[in-house]
Amino acid sequence: MDWLTAPFEVTFVQRALWGGILVSAICALAGTWVVLRGMAFLGDAMSHGLLPGVALSALFGGNLLVGAVASAVVMTAGVTALGRTPRISQDTGIGLLFVGMLSLGVIIVSRSQSFAVDLTGFLFGDVLAVREQDLFLLGVALLVALGVSVLGHRAFLALTFDPRKARTLGLRPRLAHAVLLALLGLAIVASFHIVGTLLVLGLLIAPPAAALPWAHSVRGVMLLAALVGITATFGGLLMSWHLSTAAGATVAALAVSLFFLSHLASGLRHRRTSPASSALPKAD
Repeated sequence: MDWLTAPFEVTFVQRALWGGILVSAICALAGTWVVLRGMAFLGDAMSHGLLPGVALSALFGGNLLVGAVASAVVMTAGVTALGRTPRISQDTGIGLLFVGMLSLGVIIVSRSQSFAVDLTGFLFGDVLAVREQDLFLLGVALLVALGVSVLGHRAFLALTFDPRKARTLGLRPRLAHAVLLALLGLAIVASFHIVGTLLVLGLLIAPPAAALPWAHSVRGVMLLAALVGITATFGGLLMSWHLSTAAGATVAALAVSLFFLSHLASGLRHRRTSPASSALPKAD
């Protein structure tokens, strides 16, 4: 069994595993709502919208995490503001912000002499470079995400399954939507250093989507999504070690593979049983 344990005897792989576990938990909390509300395009736009802040931080030698947070705040505010403009559809507003922020980021990064290195690190991350302070920040981010998820659970449920009822119950759907965007931004900011912005959707969307056919409640989706993400992290790091492949990309690819396997198994299960039940979990 040395092939299974040997990689995780190395310190930096251990840190990568813990970082992946924390990111998987954060992405499960936010990604479940992304999947249930059909917000994948928004998640993609927000992940790429981090580039200007990260680029400015790299250009001036600042903290990349601070730059990512600043860009996430701008994206969240922009999406919220454009969502209140009746003449512009939400997809149009998100698309414009996506292109605008990404273009601005590339312009800023192109002014740097380390263009290729900075952009590659931003797009693909480096899970094997996780430091102890990164683990601490991820732990704090997980606690914040958990707190937001618990406090906003009722409002998020109403917003997802019956927005009009959310208004009648006085749950302030616009505020709930803004908080949900902030939760999504937190997950993306916490994850981009691990797997990069191009791959962050792998952990944000694939695990909840894989859990959806097997869970009977929103909390069940979150729990199963976290387990799928952790499995993808462990298996991805193991495969990366033995196959000499990029660790972050391998983790993301395995997460997507688990999604397809999950839905294949779900389809076979439904063929053998009575008429299929709804794919959406119950509101709880």
